[in-house]
Amino acid sequence: QVQLVESGGGSVQAGGSLRLSCTASKSFSCMGWFRQAPGKEREGVAGIYIGDTSTTYADSVKGRFSISRDAAKDTLYLQMNSLKPEDTAMYYCAAKSEWVCHGPTQSPGEYAYWGQGTQVTVSS
Repeated sequence: QVQLVESGGGSVQAGGSLRLSCTASKSFSCMGWFRQAPGKEREGVAGIYIGDTSTTYADSVKGRFSISRDAAKDTLYLQMNSLKPEDTAMYYCAAKSEWVCHGPTQSPGEYAYWGQGTQVTVSS
């Protein structure tokens, strides 16, 4: 059974940093981070394609967030710097099935496997 387990969420003040981790029970070539704030739809934050280590980011986080993966540990990371109150949300790790993995994307519908989420709260 595939499992994705996120950790690293918490409460920080605006301008602070957090690093989220996602440990997977198997290797995936396409993974991503998503977030969902109360009353809003789930949105893509960042995606990564292991094949060529290409990445994609939402415009709202470009230059502040960085996605990376440690292949040896099957762990995905999201380094979040210069956090803003509008970054407050539940953050989810997700992975695509291998047969639909062709590159990094941020569309939730393309991801088959999801973690339970970790809460990030940024206060002003």
